[in-house]
Amino acid sequence: MSEGRTPVLELEDIEKIYGTGDAAVRVLRGISFTVLEGEYVAVVGPSGSGKSTLLNIVGALDRPTHGRYRLAGEDVSRLDDRRLSHLRNARIGFVFQSFHLVPHLTVLENVELPLFYARMGRRERHARCKELIEKVGLSHRIHSTPVTLSGGERQRVAVARALSNDPALILADEPTGNLDSSTSSEIMNLLYELHDGGRTIVLITHDPEIARAAPRRIVIRDGLIHSDERDEGALHANRPVAGGAAR
Repeated sequence: MSEGRTPVLELEDIEKIYGTGDAAVRVLRGISFTVLEGEYVAVVGPSGSGKSTLLNIVGALDRPTHGRYRLAGEDVSRLDDRRLSHLRNARIGFVFQSFHLVPHLTVLENVELPLFYARMGRRERHARCKELIEKVGLSHRIHSTPVTLSGGERQRVAVARALSNDPALILADEPTGNLDSSTSSEIMNLLYELHDGGRTIVLITHDPEIARAAPRRIVIRDGLIHSDERDEGALHANRPVAGGAAR
């Protein structure tokens, strides 16, 4: 464990079993790893490997059948649904492949949603979210609705929304899956900039180029960790530039 950095998430012998008896399917078979504050981790694996199930558990969207999960020091496994929902809203910023924006709300209103549910005052909420929208380069679209935005703009809104509650963890699920290569590079560079600023990021991807740029790569196969490798120089060597090429 790196000196001076605290764990953001800790998974201990996580198992997930669907069904019972002869119909039981073990999707996760004892997953253990720790992500420290400020780390950038790519979780990769083929379809059916268990990475989507792992995403749901790390995102507090599902519970493990066995094992323990701590998020920012709190044992998620022991929380009831109400406290789990609160922790998810307060501690995790989500960036999904399909954006998950509310179509009838403006850019500002979408970014504000986590803070609205957290009951932050309107004035403070507006000020914080306008700053985040400016940070992702969308000040000129602040009153637009998602239907008028490009795919890349929608994902930028999703990134701003993920940051609005100042989360301990940004969890990105195939964030470039619906984007062309040039726009994908722009979104990934935005995530890299957040990491440069000290954000903790866990990225779920099947894209080998995106995985190759991560300083840490965890490969999942058949519900088990196949490898967990670190390469601190990977981000500098393989970081994409605008237009989709790698450095």
